[in-house]
Amino acid sequence: MSASRRNELPTSEEFAVWSAYIQTVEILRARVQARLQADSGLSEGDYKVLLTLSEAEGKSLRSSELAAHIEWERSRLSGHLGRMERRGLIRREPSADDARGSRTVLTDDGARAFRASTIPHLRAIKTYFIDAFSDEQMTRIDETTTTLRAHLGLAPMPGRSRT
Repeated sequence: MSASRRNELPTSEEFAVWSAYIQTVEILRARVQARLQADSGLSEGDYKVLLTLSEAEGKSLRSSELAAHIEWERSRLSGHLGRMERRGLIRREPSADDARGSRTVLTDDGARAFRASTIPHLRAIKTYFIDAFSDEQMTRIDETTTTLRAHLGLAPMPGRSRT
């Protein structure tokens, strides 16, 4: 066992790796988000909501299910959905199953906005992330991500093509 594994705190070298990783991921996300916004007028949050609803049965979900799926607090989601509803991307309607709950429904305008944003968004991901790595490096990133998700108690990502 290495000395760092016996200590409670990371070594200076380990902290430097962590710091560089976090800073780089934050810059990467900001660049992809900026391209999404510039190309489609959608925020990252809009895209997450529209993607989730587009994949849901009936293009709708209970608000609590949507919040859980995108891992947002319900209060954050509620405010965001209000802004999306005003723009005509979604609508909220009472839940037939639960009088206290509501369903979030993808509108035709929301579906069109999502479809129009998908190719430019995927191009940005390819440009800023995928093109930086060889196939072997992508495999190592996938293995690293899988290991980290397991360490954090998270389920494996669905739809992974690499093994």
